[in-house]
Amino acid sequence: MIASCSFFKHKDSGKNPVAKAFDNILYQSDIKDLVPKGSSKNDSIKIVKSYIDSWIKKELVLSKANQNLGDEAKDVEKQLENYKNSLIIYAYEKELVRQKLDTIVKDAEIEKYYNEHIGNFELKDNIIKVLYLKLAKNSPKLLNVRQWYKSTKPNDRKLLEDYCHQYAVNYYLDDNSWLLFDDLLKEIPIRTYDKEQFLKNNRFIEVEDSTNLYLVNISGFMIKESTSPLSFEKDNIKSIIVNKRKLMLIEGMEKKVYDEALKNNDFKIY
Repeated sequence: MIASCSFFKHKDSGKNPVAKAFDNILYQSDIKDLVPKGSSKNDSIKIVKSYIDSWIKKELVLSKANQNLGDEAKDVEKQLENYKNSLIIYAYEKELVRQKLDTIVKDAEIEKYYNEHIGNFELKDNIIKVLYLKLAKNSPKLLNVRQWYKSTKPNDRKLLEDYCHQYAVNYYLDDNSWLLFDDLLKEIPIRTYDKEQFLKNNRFIEVEDSTNLYLVNISGFMIKESTSPLSFEKDNIKSIIVNKRKLMLIEGMEKKVYDEALKNNDFKIY
């Protein structure tokens, strides 16, 4: 690498210094694997120079820190020991959770939590139930499609689904699930300055750009700051319940360890 970029000319790359800051020296051997294979000469030089500049700045700041910090602040051994102990405990807790945590949450438990904490579930954004299609403007049977996407008849929905598989650029037909209205706006070129008013006044929407036609059927909506529906919060509540179980599992382990150690006189408080 060093030879290819012609940055250093010394024969013994393992011993030749390339930079020095106070008493610390950076050698060619420290940067021999720095440049990726196949790099151009100019790229190699830039990479090496950047690394050297960064190394020098780090050494200068480190020296300044050593001059200005007291011995207690510079004593990192205790910090490293605490960090190592935290990592070991975390690894043990993680393995305990992997083996013991019950992650199955029944719908009845989710509903119970929702009803008991319903005041916590306020919508931060507008949500909708929607189906939409993105079609090329020259797609066939557009007259039929304009009827199907507005219909709730099972047969029309099946025809629409088959059509989308064949011709749609993009589509979403699950209008039983809640979506963020902002997510729809990322897919459909709808322009509105008052989202809440738009939702109140629009059900079937047809817009187009230079190449595509967009058909939207908003079958339901809820405005932000209203109570979020259970179906929209289901995954969130499941995560909350599982996390509470995780905390209880870890607390139970800690109590068990403490009680066993107390029983066996494994610790003293002076």
